[in-house]
Amino acid sequence: MAKVLEELKNHIKPGIATKDLDKLACELILKMGASPSFKGYKAKKDKKAFPYALCTCLNEQIVHCVPGSRKLQISDVLSLDLGIFYKGFHTDAAITLPVGEIDDEARRLIRVGKKALKRGLKKVRPGSTIGDIGNTIQRYVESQGFYVIKELTGHGIGKNLHEPPQVLNFGKRHTGEILKHGMCLAIEPMICAGNAKSIKAKDGFGYRTSDNSLAVHFEHTVAVRENGCEVLTSF
Repeated sequence: MAKVLEELKNHIKPGIATKDLDKLACELILKMGASPSFKGYKAKKDKKAFPYALCTCLNEQIVHCVPGSRKLQISDVLSLDLGIFYKGFHTDAAITLPVGEIDDEARRLIRVGKKALKRGLKKVRPGSTIGDIGNTIQRYVESQGFYVIKELTGHGIGKNLHEPPQVLNFGKRHTGEILKHGMCLAIEPMICAGNAKSIKAKDGFGYRTSDNSLAVHFEHTVAVRENGCEVLTSF
């Protein structure tokens, strides 16, 4: 996972189309003897399958957006979300990157999103709760003047891409499921500059902010260990 994302980062520049990033992601995943978790995935049996390996979200787009012919431009903010299936298990990770020079507010939003994930990970240990993670993320993000997108969450992960429990990016301390050694979670703060709700795209996959404010997305797959958190998708 980390190697694929690092290689994709090297190709983030003005003029490249998001579908070309997806093609590269597929090639890298297959070369490593793994397969893409997202390609062909159905959130529900009655829904259509996601057609790509990579989710590419630009600016006000939040998550699950499909790659296409749109080319990256200077000042864009791009989120990449990737899932990999290897030796019977899934991992899931996301990063948000600037395309060329971006303004100070966009740079600060990226920094806060990345730090919110790090703070959430510090709460991952046996005996902590899902609410401890979400509360930590929410309090930090809001202290910086930004907002958590509450309709979209992290999740358990393992033999299936999405498993219980739901991992909220907000909440109250000491509430929710208690973490136990061996649990695997995909923790993924999705935050935005405006106090927005998410709106689903017409294609049935992607989401964007209701007020078109800038959004960022960071994610790691982690395992709960006796001494804390093991990051399985480190980059």
